[in-house]
Amino acid sequence: MILLDAFQDGEIAVMFILLLAIAWMLAEFKGMKEEIRDRLDIKNEPLRLRLQAYERLTVFAERVSLKNLVARIPYVGLSVVDLQLAFLENIRTEYEYNVSQQVYVSHNMWKAIGNLKDQNIYIINQIAATLPSHSSGLELSKRLLEYLSTKNADLSVVVLEALQFEAKKIF
Repeated sequence: MILLDAFQDGEIAVMFILLLAIAWMLAEFKGMKEEIRDRLDIKNEPLRLRLQAYERLTVFAERVSLKNLVARIPYVGLSVVDLQLAFLENIRTEYEYNVSQQVYVSHNMWKAIGNLKDQNIYIINQIAATLPSHSSGLELSKRLLEYLSTKNADLSVVVLEALQFEAKKIF
């Protein structure tokens, strides 16, 4: 009987040690699980930053498209020169606001963004140069829209497609 009691006490001790070992292993697995989550979050942060860059550059391309500039910037009471300067200032401000995004996109994508800015500035300057300086801003707006409709030359469409393509590659 004493031997049986000792055996049962030994079983209880073994069971207790086994339960402690299981509890310890569960705690370790929980810690490992949290560590893995933390690591994944660190790896996802650059992904989030890249996607945000594509989002911001998409907004940039939309805002500096010639048709949206014409629609967004009021021309009432402005001369050709004043409206031309307002368009150029808007494009440059938008570009400067987003210049830091070049860190997160490919070199070719950033080059396309720069080309969009430069082309739109060039087109605005060229069309404004064909108008007398005393013309109204309305005339510049009309000519820009005519140019876009006849030449199908809105580079922002191409840049937007490229942004969408690159963003989809991330997924």
